[in-house]
Amino acid sequence: MIKYETNSKLVTTGQIFVALKGHTVDGHDYIEEAIKNGASKVVGEKDLTLEVPYEKVDDTNVYLKEHLVREYSDIINKLKIIGVTGTNGKTTSCYLIYQMLKKLGKKVAYLGTIGFYYQDEKIELNNTTPDILTLYKLVTKVANDKAEYLVMEVSSHALAFERLAGFKLTRAAFTNLTEDHLDYHKTMDAYLNEKLKIINYLKDDGMILLNSDDVAHEKFKKFKNYQTFGLNGDYQISHFAIKPDHTDLEFTYEDKKYQVTTNLTNKFNVYNYLTALSILHSLGFSIEDIIKVTKEVYPPKGRCETYQVGLGYAVVDYAHTPDAVEKVILAYTEMKKNRIITIIGCGGDRDPIKRPIMGNIATKYSDYVIFTNDNPRTEDPKKIMQDITKDNHSDNYEIIYDRKEAIYKGIEMLKKDDILLVLGKGHEDYQIIGHEKIHLDDAEIIQSYGK
Repeated sequence: MIKYETNSKLVTTGQIFVALKGHTVDGHDYIEEAIKNGASKVVGEKDLTLEVPYEKVDDTNVYLKEHLVREYSDIINKLKIIGVTGTNGKTTSCYLIYQMLKKLGKKVAYLGTIGFYYQDEKIELNNTTPDILTLYKLVTKVANDKAEYLVMEVSSHALAFERLAGFKLTRAAFTNLTEDHLDYHKTMDAYLNEKLKIINYLKDDGMILLNSDDVAHEKFKKFKNYQTFGLNGDYQISHFAIKPDHTDLEFTYEDKKYQVTTNLTNKFNVYNYLTALSILHSLGFSIEDIIKVTKEVYPPKGRCETYQVGLGYAVVDYAHTPDAVEKVILAYTEMKKNRIITIIGCGGDRDPIKRPIMGNIATKYSDYVIFTNDNPRTEDPKKIMQDITKDNHSDNYEIIYDRKEAIYKGIEMLKKDDILLVLGKGHEDYQIIGHEKIHLDDAEIIQSYGK
């Protein structure tokens, strides 16, 4: 067990309580509770006299990071750690790698947007890459249990805040770079620079796998040991045929052709599959063995999750960036036999720049759009809708604030071979309105229609 704790409620006898100063919560306010729960020592930034030993430091965040790295990094680096970064595709790529490694007989953990998966355990996480203490708690547990692999999503925020301090990656991958999180990063250059930091965590004999069809991949070549995948990559896409429930893919590697059928749809999932395959192949697994287990792996919840509804289809997907929304709609446009109806919104208290961009993409590429709430949080939903529809001169949309009502309306509109895309929340089973988190699951709503 990690001997440090930052949540006073979780402190157990003998642990060291580190009082972190966050944006909204100050750990110093909970020192008394931590001591009551058994803290043997407290570390803080203020001048205090306590009934247990107390150490004053300049920065408790730095103290915690340095001590975790010093005392536990050797343990976690017994694992072969695979880290995937990029705007889109991290979750699907990592989840595919996780499933494939299990099918190949390896003891492996997954850590990312949809939670922490290990053996029969599933834990929800607050962030794609959690805070450094949570990360160390989970990963040391896996390492001490003699697991061999950890596959994890690496977000730009995790790299910016050094949540991976002490980690040494055996393999890394870059999926793509498109507009997202500019409320924090401000510019695309700054966003890319954070992503590039993943190189700093690679082992000297590690390797990074790069999507050669994304122009930003060139920047990652500063790490000398790399391979590429894409239309002109080392793993070269030669042909693919997308069907509603699978994709037939042909690619070449070192002049040898391979054919595989995946339980994934859409062009971007061709890249996600090759991200997974190229990483596993670079680790020593044969392409033939990887292809054998491919038929047994599936996309994660909320990633192109498809349901037949009446005479049409309803698809739940996590697409919540301009690029991801465009790719999803265009992908289904390529296979549609009739109309594309899209349901979409934008989160409150988040990047407002992308709202009109996403609104215009949705109305441009869909036959009809219903704009609805997507975690408005503390922001006025009407203000969010104003941003989404700003400068939108299309007449093929309506606004329904209630998300369940919007999904039902979309289903009611379905005619033969129509496709309803429900975008933005994917695997999430909640809606945040104000400060309240209420249960809401897009897939459940679709399945409940008419019952």
